[in-house]
This record gives sequence, structure tokens and C-alpha cells, in this order.
Amino acid sequence: MGFISDSLNRIQPSATIAISNKAMQLKAEGKDVIGLAAGEPDFDTPQNIKDAAIRAIQAGKTKYTPVDGIPELKQAIIDKFRRENNLDYKSAQVSVGSGGKQVLFNALMATVNPGDEVIVPSPYWVSYPDIVMLAGGTPVFVEGKAENGFKLEAAGLEKAITPKTKWLILNSPSNPSGAAYSRAELKALTDVLLRHPHVWVLSDDMYEHLVYDGFEFTTPAQVEPGLHDRTLTMNGVSKSYCMTGWRIGYGAGPEQLITAMAKLQSQSTSNPSSIAQWAAVEALNGPQDFIPENNGIFRQRRDLVVSMLNQAGGLSCATPEGAFYVYPSCAGCIGKTAPSGNVIRNDEDFVTELLAAEGVAAVHGAAFGMSPFFRISYATATGTLEDACGRIQRFCGNLR
Repeated sequence: MGFISDSLNRIQPSATIAISNKAMQLKAEGKDVIGLAAGEPDFDTPQNIKDAAIRAIQAGKTKYTPVDGIPELKQAIIDKFRRENNLDYKSAQVSVGSGGKQVLFNALMATVNPGDEVIVPSPYWVSYPDIVMLAGGTPVFVEGKAENGFKLEAAGLEKAITPKTKWLILNSPSNPSGAAYSRAELKALTDVLLRHPHVWVLSDDMYEHLVYDGFEFTTPAQVEPGLHDRTLTMNGVSKSYCMTGWRIGYGAGPEQLITAMAKLQSQSTSNPSSIAQWAAVEALNGPQDFIPENNGIFRQRRDLVVSMLNQAGGLSCATPEGAFYVYPSCAGCIGKTAPSGNVIRNDEDFVTELLAAEGVAAVHGAAFGMSPFFRISYATATGTLEDACGRIQRFCGNLR
């Protein structure tokens, strides 16, 4: 009998966090490293949001709060869903957690039993399958093919559903691919789900506001009101509001689910930071004009990175609809020899050799369940991205 629990042995540490930590460690050792692994905007939290947090501290709003959110934040979330997504919820149908990851964790831990299946389209965010396995469930992967923009198709979804299916996790715009589902693409999926009333939908909308080229964001419960009572619509302030370290995520769904999630949270972290909650109230209720400004900069960076990666030998990079990631294929580099003399056998070798030779940290596609690809976050200064992509071009040019 090992000392560590079987459930913990089922999972791996987060690959994206591991690679970001490695890049930070190399930087601390004085190495010239550009980290493109972390999904974090380089923009600072807007001043009005910081001011709201300072006011909360000065007003003594530093005590415990209700387990899953202060009434003011729940109301701001209700107003946001009504205003932006045409979805109606009451306070008892809203849950606030310490980041979006906790909301997902609570939902899956509170509902998944051993033997339950959860459909996870790949490429997927690294944490989905591990949380499912920690809960004792089985992740069922359905590949979103590159030629279909990495998106799950109705036929693939239909085929994956069994009597044991409990959830479908849908993330649009996607981490890692940046793919976003149009209303028509979502409708094709929700039509399938209507035929299978036992399947619940976990819609991870964390990158909702980060869409480009006039793309219109929609979410499953909005596209198909018939799914409202079995959908958890999850979001947060991390990405759109440049508040990654504040750790506020939220979700809305059926009261029975939200109550179960609150029960779990009452025995784990209890309430999210009171100060961060007041900052989030300001984020959701306050001016939103900085979001399109930031998006304009992100779009320029996306176009720069896509263009430069497509000029690198052996790489091919699609143009994503949203988020701040690209997911290029490195198929043309597999089998070649790196400057170190090592042969590149897969995408993990590719990013390892890239970091060693040129000091650029990216995440291998296998971590997201789809090879031979790698993920780059372009949420960093434009000059830095240009330098990094130049290094990638040089690295690919030096492969033999």
C-alpha cells in the first residue's frame, strides 16, 4: 500500500504550469528565455477594478462571506448573463469559486460517480480529464480534426454518447486551439443533446470576450433553451478583465447542482477572497470599453504569430477565431535532428529541443490530447512575440 491515495495517483500535475515554472526557473538562472506557455494576459488589471478592491479593504470588507459568493456579486453575474447571453438565473442558481478551475472541479466532483463517462473534445484544456479521473469518472475523448478547425462535430458527439455519459464539456473559444463555435455549429451539437436527455452540458466560456473578426459568441443554453435545465454555464474574470491572480470564477445552472457545489465548497476552500469578489463586482458592472481595445491588440498579435509561424519550415498554423492561443502543427519537423544531435520523435521532443536551443517555452500538443501540435500563448508584448517567432523560424531552419 502506497502512502499517496489511489485517486491522486490517477492524475498528472498540470503540464502548462510545469512548463511555465521551468521557464521561470531558467530565467532566474540568468538564461535568455521567452515564456509562451502561460495563458495569462500581459495587460494590467484596469484601474477602476483595483480601486474597487482598495475601497473594499478600507471599508473593512475583509471578513468571511457566504460560501459561494456575496449577494452583490451574484447579482452582477445574473445581470451579465441576462445582458450578454440572454440567460435568466436567480441567486440560488449562481456559484462563485476561487477561479474557474474550482467551479469546474466542484461541478464534476459533486456529480460524477465511478463508471460515469464525461465527453471531452480534444484538443482539450489540460485539467478536464484529470478532474474527471479524480472524481472517479472516465474521460471519453472525441477528436476535433484540424481540417474542421479542431471542433467537435455532431456525428462524433452522437457516436460518443452511451448510457453512462453524464457530461459533455464544451470550451469555446478553446484553450488550446482558439477555435470558437458559431451559432450554427453549436445548434448541430445541441440538436444531438436534445435526443439524449441524460447528458448534461458544462460550457466553459472563459474566453467569451476574446473573439476576433466580427465573430458572434453564443453559448449552448442560449442557442437551445431546451438545455437550460441541464447546463452549467461557466465563466470568470481572469482572461477578459486581466484578473488571473484575483482567482474569481463563476457558474450558473440548475439549483440542485449549485447547492451540491456549495456543499462541497463549504468543506474545501469555503468562500473566495472577499476583496477579489468586490473587485469582480466592479469588473462586471463597470466600464467594458477596455475589452475591445485589448482585443484589437490581441488580434494584431495573432495575425503576426500566425504569419511568422507559417514561414517556419515544417510548421503550419491555422488562424483561430478567439482566445489568445495558436495551435500549430509541427508534423513537418518530426524525424529531423535538432542542433543538440537529438532526433525529434514527437511534439514533446520538439518543444524540449526548442527550449534548449532557442530559449522559447511552448507546450507540447500531447498535453492537450492531440499530436503533433504545440500551443503558443500570444498574450505577451508584441516585440517579445516577434523575437520568439524569429527564434522558432531559426530553430526550424537548423533542423536536419
